[in-house]
Amino acid sequence: MMTTNLFERITVNPNQCGGRPCIRGMRIRVIDVLELQAAGLGPDEILEELPDLTLEDIQAVARYAIRRLDHRVLAVAA
Repeated sequence: MMTTNLFERITVNPNQCGGRPCIRGMRIRVIDVLELQAAGLGPDEILEELPDLTLEDIQAVARYAIRRLDHRVLAVAA
């Protein structure tokens, strides 16, 4: 597994793409890659659609999404 710093790959700039997370400062948003994956495209197909990306970028998108979604949900007793 690649040990590249996630925050070197996923960047957030309030003046770019509405402050949404992007890949390496480009105007390719994390959500763009996630939507392609959700549509059934594999890594090779995504790289074909977005040739400025690397396999490491796609892996960073997955790690970023996991970290954003992996949090505890506390149940409140009614």
